Amino acid sequence: MLDHLIRGATVVDGTGAPARVADVGIRDGRIARIAEPGTVTEEARSAEDAGGLVLAPGFVDPHTHYDAQLFWDPYATPSMNHGVTTVVGGNCGFTLAPLHPGRPEDADYTRRMMSKVEGMSLTALEEGVDWSWSSFGEYLDALEGRIAVNAGFMVGHCALRRYVMGPDAVGGQPTPAQLEAMVGLLKEAMDAGAWGLSTTQSATHSDGDGAPVASRHATPDELIALSRAVGEHEGTQIEAILAGCLDRFSDAEIDLFVEMTAAAGRPLNWNVLTIDATVPERVPRQLLASERARKSGGRIVALTMPILTPMNMSLGTFCALNLIPGWGEILGLPVPERITRLRDPAVRAEMLRRADSREAGVFRRLADFGRYVIGDTYSRENEGLTGRVVGDIAAARGQDPFQCLVEICANDDLRTVLWPMPPDNDPASWALRRETWQHEDVLLGGSDAGAHLDRMCGAPYTTRFLGDCLRGRGLVPLEQAVRMLSDDPARLFGLRGRGRIAEGFHADLVLFDPGRIDAGPATLVHDLPGDSPRLDSRASGIVSVRVNGVETVRDDEVTGAIPGRVLRSGRDTRTVSTR
Repeated sequence: MLDHLIRGATVVDGTGAPARVADVGIRDGRIARIAEPGTVTEEARSAEDAGGLVLAPGFVDPHTHYDAQLFWDPYATPSMNHGVTTVVGGNCGFTLAPLHPGRPEDADYTRRMMSKVEGMSLTALEEGVDWSWSSFGEYLDALEGRIAVNAGFMVGHCALRRYVMGPDAVGGQPTPAQLEAMVGLLKEAMDAGAWGLSTTQSATHSDGDGAPVASRHATPDELIALSRAVGEHEGTQIEAILAGCLDRFSDAEIDLFVEMTAAAGRPLNWNVLTIDATVPERVPRQLLASERARKSGGRIVALTMPILTPMNMSLGTFCALNLIPGWGEILGLPVPERITRLRDPAVRAEMLRRADSREAGVFRRLADFGRYVIGDTYSRENEGLTGRVVGDIAAARGQDPFQCLVEICANDDLRTVLWPMPPDNDPASWALRRETWQHEDVLLGGSDAGAHLDRMCGAPYTTRFLGDCLRGRGLVPLEQAVRMLSDDPARLFGLRGRGRIAEGFHADLVLFDPGRIDAGPATLVHDLPGDSPRLDSRASGIVSVRVNGVETVRDDEVTGAIPGRVLRSGRDTRTVSTR
């Protein structure tokens, strides 16, 4: 007997093959039958008519930071609501494990680091997670049986360094014995199911004390030694971030990436490839790393987002503006002194010069302050400004845009929420994206779901992309769009039996209305532990989401079921060799 039968759905199976109408039967968490409509005679405990709806494989998000959130939110909202059935965590070198059992202060250091570098609520990290583990395997065990999505995790380089070197991990170099211990700890984590190594050397990543995170102090020799260890385990990967990921790689960074993937014999993915027609030389430069890797026995995959994800800014709290060269010194001052400095025309002129300089890299995108939209305001002086464009307000006041923006924010004691309009929402940039997506080493992803919670909401990229393909720009056909969201990432990570609708595969499924599929606007909600805020987005047109055959979402409402699995390397992933 079938557990459930979906009748008459338009099946888009994830391979890119043409859609077809079929009945799909589920038994014991797997797809048991795919047949012509009306030909399944086996009885089913439940059934539904899916005429006019699309049935697709569950989507795989290759870059999330749900490592902590899954403890208080087993449904990985809002990702699961938008059709994501498998998430990859432990990215960018940051994980909650391993933790040294003899140093309980390491958990506090980790919480403060995650709060700073990934924009997670410190209160939520303190109140929503029990921090009861030491080894990476114990961390995975703590999630087993209590999540609604499937989840796999890289092990973070920062945690490995901290465990072995203690506070010396920041600023120090390991002795030969410590490096050997670090390699052993990585192997132990992969034996327990870690998907491989994640690391960062990005200049934007600082810990809770404002110091460069631990992995930024690693030498190429250390990174190569860890990469080589990754290649000794089945079903593993590397995820890495370098400073050049934000704009353009240096020759040395390309050399390092190529050496790491070649040493491991495993794919290396990085985040995120920004595509902008006004900077046409960026894409070929970034993909040069992929071309060189293939010639050296490796593979380098660039993640890129298929939508524009708004990220709000503030002059009052840490955000991307702090990462513009020279800006952190000003924006890190106490608020009264900060306002005084920002009101100084000479200070503003120098800030604008640095923001528009080559050294600002991709953050130059943030320097057109006339294109900022005012969000939430908090003072009588700013009443009626929400939703207005700074350039228009500045013109009416006879001010330059940055001066105008500073005065608005000063009225709110710098609490004003600012939304920069993306500069790359033009036809030429979208045409360049469509072209770039066809590259064999480009993969859709980079949502950062679970991080930067009150700044951005990248989780809905799946439904927004599908809606754009079906009723918007139509950059790629539906069959290709579904493949890019499901089978492509599943194949990169070597997921066993996931990513496609095929008999014998796990029944990770999304049923949606092609006429309505989309994502709503990001709205601020206070539903984290400690009533902390985050941005959320409702899905439109998602009829049902199933994870391992069990329905977890019906009409954008979570059912309460928790059928997800912790996916472990080797058992749930196969080796994707580059050799």
